[in-house]
Amino acid sequence: MENTKELKTWLDDMNLTHPLVIAQPCSAETEDQVLKIAHELKDSDVNYYRAGIWKPRTRPGNFEGVGALGLKWLQKVKEETGMKTCTEVANAAHVKLALEHDIDLLWIGARSTVSPFIMQEIADALKGTDKIVLVKNPVNPDLALWLGGIERLYSAGIKKLGAIHRGFSTYEKSKYRNIPEWQLAIEFQHRFPDLPLICDPSHITGKRDMVFDVSQTALDLNFDGLMIETHIDPDNAWSDAAQQVTPNTLKQMMIDLRVRKETTTDQTYRESLDNLRAQINITDNQLIDMLGKRMTIADKIGELKKEKNVAVLQSKRWNEILGNMILEGERRGLSEEFVLKMFKAIHQESINHQEKIIKG
Repeated sequence: MENTKELKTWLDDMNLTHPLVIAQPCSAETEDQVLKIAHELKDSDVNYYRAGIWKPRTRPGNFEGVGALGLKWLQKVKEETGMKTCTEVANAAHVKLALEHDIDLLWIGARSTVSPFIMQEIADALKGTDKIVLVKNPVNPDLALWLGGIERLYSAGIKKLGAIHRGFSTYEKSKYRNIPEWQLAIEFQHRFPDLPLICDPSHITGKRDMVFDVSQTALDLNFDGLMIETHIDPDNAWSDAAQQVTPNTLKQMMIDLRVRKETTTDQTYRESLDNLRAQINITDNQLIDMLGKRMTIADKIGELKKEKNVAVLQSKRWNEILGNMILEGERRGLSEEFVLKMFKAIHQESINHQEKIIKG
């Protein structure tokens, strides 16, 4: 699959004056709940009404969705409000039922994207349809797997495609439910700048009070839209209660969020930006130079350890460095998350250098 302007045709044809908005509850719970939320938002910026019909849960015993019955509720949403509908599909049977109920947009969840077998099954089931199909990133930060899933759909003749960035699972402590790993989304945009990219701040944050900030970050990074979970009674939602916002909150967010211009022809801006970018280039070169010097020192440490038959990894020393650097980073306005990632990468490179010397 190659990037072409045609990849964004389905979105451009909507002629929206704002980013695409997909909203509504994590799970369809009752017909009354589904319809109430729809009527609350029928005159808002929401373009597609989403509701989880089948809910894959990490462990059995939790609410796993109302099943095909919920598709009839989505049909009523379209009849009563005129809103287009969408839901998640995870296998060929889901696809068949969703198409039979004329669901307008389908998305494929993170747990499905991770399996090429599942993606191929869904792609085969979708052959011949002109529905919009969006693919969430896989659970783990694997860009090739994400793109591979989209390419399987493209090869099956599905032309109305897009991606959803919902963050990535981690075993580390984090303020996010799923770490955004924005650099991966940026790389996605670099490879396929015309393939619509939607952000799911609800699953990234796991907390409703963080949804706005992550949504704004996504828009600042030129994402094409947002998928936000919305519920009339979030605290009592049957799934993912903590990350859902009320319809009124969502409508206010749509007012408060700012869509930035990609660029401007203002000469003063261009000159200032060029100057600042030149400073960035100088600083980046200095960073590379300093990292090179650090690895030279790591090489000398490796030689000393080899001579004295000492193990490469010194956990106590590493923990001291990490703790000190987190504190130093805070003093300079650097987040703990960033400092952790940076120094773990530096530490791993140092270990690689020392192991190469000891094994050499």
